[in-house]
Order: sequence, then C-alpha cells, then structure tokens
Amino acid sequence: MNIQLRYFASIREALGTGSESLQTESRTLAALRAELVARGGAYAEALAPGRAVRVALNQTMSEEATALTDGAEVGFFPPVTGG
Repeated sequence: MNIQLRYFASIREALGTGSESLQTESRTLAALRAELVARGGAYAEALAPGRAVRVALNQTMSEEATALTDGAEVGFFPPVTGG
C-alpha cells in the first residue's frame, strides 16, 4: 500500500525532511514504525522503541496497534509540553 508520512518538530529536524511517500507492506502503525527504525541511522535514533513518539493516522492521534489503510497519512510527533 502507498502511504504519506509526515514528520514534525525534532523528528523532522533529525531526519532532514518533513514528509515522504512510502510503499509499505506494514499493516499497523507499530509495524510501520519498526520498518522505519530498520532503515537505521537517523530513523533508528529518532523513532527507536522506548522513545516517546506520538503517532497520528489521518490527523487523529492513534495507538500503535491501529491498522493502516492504503492512502493513509501518518504523522510522527515528539511529546509536547506547554504551560
């Protein structure tokens, strides 16, 4: 399936890009994240298991067990705090 990835804030800075298209066989957000981590380098560091990363599917914050669909937009966000 073909999906659109969007990266925000410190993740965007670490990867050097704000978006990309990806052809993937991943069926869940967790599997997608693992696929990206397997690329190594900045992806492995920015999206590593144990790092606090929020994921949105089609602009709705989602659990990593959520299923992907063809044409989906997936956003990766670092945790945000405010005051």
